[in-house]
Amino acid sequence: MDAGRKRALEEKVRGGERLSREDGLALYASDDLAWLGGLAHEVRTRRSGDTASFTLGTRLSLTDVCTAPCAYCSTAGEAGGSQDQPGEADAYAPHIEAAVRRARESAAGLTELRIEAGPHPTLPWGCYPRALKALKEALPQLTLTAFTATDIQGFERLSGLPASDVLDALVDAGLASLAPEAGGQGADDAVGWADFARIHRLAHAKGLKTPCTMRYGHTEEPRHRVDHVLRLRALQDETGGFQVFVPLRHRPDATEAGDAAPSGASGVRTGPVSGAEALKTFAISRLLFDNVPHVGVSWATYGERTVLLALQHGADDIDGPVLAEPEPEPEPQPQSTGQHPDGSGTPAPPTRDDLLDLVRDAGLRPVARDTRHEVVRAYEGADPGRRDVPQPMRV
Repeated sequence: MDAGRKRALEEKVRGGERLSREDGLALYASDDLAWLGGLAHEVRTRRSGDTASFTLGTRLSLTDVCTAPCAYCSTAGEAGGSQDQPGEADAYAPHIEAAVRRARESAAGLTELRIEAGPHPTLPWGCYPRALKALKEALPQLTLTAFTATDIQGFERLSGLPASDVLDALVDAGLASLAPEAGGQGADDAVGWADFARIHRLAHAKGLKTPCTMRYGHTEEPRHRVDHVLRLRALQDETGGFQVFVPLRHRPDATEAGDAAPSGASGVRTGPVSGAEALKTFAISRLLFDNVPHVGVSWATYGERTVLLALQHGADDIDGPVLAEPEPEPEPQPQSTGQHPDGSGTPAPPTRDDLLDLVRDAGLRPVARDTRHEVVRAYEGADPGRRDVPQPMRV
């Protein structure tokens, strides 16, 4: 990119002018990561100051409680029925009690519970709002994040109800936010966009603030990433309901047999997305997506080192479960939490102190937030004296 085009883009960004599709493609064509990161950091600082946020939350998988077909579920009612059958509530009660018990065991000091559970072929629709209600009644201090737009579609089929009624039932039971799409909506996937947009429009109209994602580094090209962000930006103009955008790096170990080889701007990809490409994607996403409040980086997707750097390339929020206190370790572990340099595997959740140290190492002030990104607690920033002394690299 020549100096004149750089100056023109800088003037647009600093003047608050919206970037175009052509601008996005020009940014992806640039190899000057320091310039891209610096420009994106200006924007994130303008929005979030010197803070980086995270939520104290944990995950609960309801399907771990009730995956196996059994007399309770398979005979309680028909999966496709819109109404629960007599006895279903009593039959499913042991599973809901198990979910509540597991949540209580891990909820100390936390503010959010992210529930992982999609439509199960042997469970009646009514089990899901009942489970949310039981969890909210047992743990009123926690906000509940659960179900993706894809899950809501599944509940439409399972219950025979329209998505609006499904969402009403879940909100009445305690739902505070939809969850990010588990694999991230693919940047090159236009097939599910109509339903994704339809369900998020409904959710936003009901007052829910939701996340949005982009899976990248598979078969898409930079133009697909730009188009995906601009499509989300247009929907945000309409509804204003997206609270955070989370780019999710494709992991080759998750590719199923028979998938096409991942490709990028320069041809066929032969390995995972590099750290530099991930940081470029964060920076350009922050510059293009000018109407979403936050850009999040997923600890589980990237690991500690990339999370730290992403906070200096446009990201201002750390997405994922966080432990209030360290879990007891039966024996020393060979690696610190959060490391998967080859892009494979899932790092262990960080503790609150891990994140406080990481955010301070990035030169920022840590802020604990709730599901709606309201500040729960602000922590002190980095010790200025500490930054005058060389620190060991966190590996």
